Amino acid sequence: MPPDDSAGPVTVLGGGAVGLCTALELAERGIPVRLIDRDAPGQGASMGNAGVISPFSVVPQSMPGVWKKAPGWLLDPLGPVTVHARHLPRFLPWALDFLRNGRSERVRQISLGMHALSDGSVDIYRQHLSGTGQETLLQDSCYVLAHRNPATARDTGLDSELRRAAGARVEVIGDAALREMEPNLSPEFRAAVVVHGQARCTSPGRMMQVLADKLRNMGGEILQHEVKTLQPVTDGGWQVICAGATLQATRVVISAGAWSARLLEPLGLKLPLEAERGYHVMFAEPGVRLNNSVMDTDRKFVASSMEQGIRAAGTAEFGGLDRPPDPRRADVIAKLARKMMPGLNTASRTTWSGIRPSFADSLPVIGEIPGHPGLFGAFGHSHYGLMMAPRTGRIMADLLNGVPPNVDLSPYRADRFGSV
Repeated sequence: MPPDDSAGPVTVLGGGAVGLCTALELAERGIPVRLIDRDAPGQGASMGNAGVISPFSVVPQSMPGVWKKAPGWLLDPLGPVTVHARHLPRFLPWALDFLRNGRSERVRQISLGMHALSDGSVDIYRQHLSGTGQETLLQDSCYVLAHRNPATARDTGLDSELRRAAGARVEVIGDAALREMEPNLSPEFRAAVVVHGQARCTSPGRMMQVLADKLRNMGGEILQHEVKTLQPVTDGGWQVICAGATLQATRVVISAGAWSARLLEPLGLKLPLEAERGYHVMFAEPGVRLNNSVMDTDRKFVASSMEQGIRAAGTAEFGGLDRPPDPRRADVIAKLARKMMPGLNTASRTTWSGIRPSFADSLPVIGEIPGHPGLFGAFGHSHYGLMMAPRTGRIMADLLNGVPPNVDLSPYRADRFGSV
């Protein structure tokens, strides 16, 4: 049986995609829920992504051979990875762990954990959007991994093996078929690996707003507060101390993205969560269109047509949680987008940056925090938050409802790092 929540609703800290999906699933089960975020729900990293929603997000960030490519990425001013010098002492242990997770046998283990969280993501989002009048925010799509060198466009590598094991249809296409599929791509791209059976969101920020409105209509409470700290109560439960308010909760879900580890640290929990800043550039009135989500496999960024224009998103910048954005990174993405789509109108553009919460094994923390009754984690989804949020929310709602999830949660334990 679930615990008695007479002292207050389940309190979810963080209103991104994971927090919203968790709160929605709780509300659908009739469990009182309160969502707290310092900003409007879903307007952080959940808004600024490339909009890719894939049941086949099963390829970890660290793969065999990444260690050979990383130095070139770091030295290339147009490369996909930047590490700021002052952050190096903290970053290096994480980076070494990241590389250790790139061994092929470890990659296969991680991939299974990723599949359990991404499987069914499109269907669950469609269930959440059903009846809102905004169902068209999700559109069927492919993921086009575009290659300049046809020899590198292969469907026999480990990444394709992992996707096929998850049920994906993976296809290699040549120059003519790619041109037919995406006529506005540069002719530099001469082949592609196409992952079928996915979806793309045409406005991630607006979809988050729609889900927040649905939560309110179902009786969920949404509060805009900056959470300062958590304190356990002697006779059970938690105090959520915010700027200007202190709230009581029997059970708390930490889903605050990159800020989650900071909330846990005063409780003696030190988790190796990296703040990985990403950027996007939105081109209004672009003059061209992409029919699918397209990745430049050399430069590691993704472009997609959205309601507001074409969005190009990517890069991984490691500089710590408090380092301000570097506008030069957005300029890099804009330059690469023009190379990807030579007909792109760049006269009107806006830029954005946000922080992804990344563990070195590409897996999040999900479940009750060991040694802290009533405190749950649902954070650290790295590049996959938008697509793993629906299943994570369903798992969390099962846990909080006293129902054993039909998922092995051991890959997501907070104590897998040996620091809890």
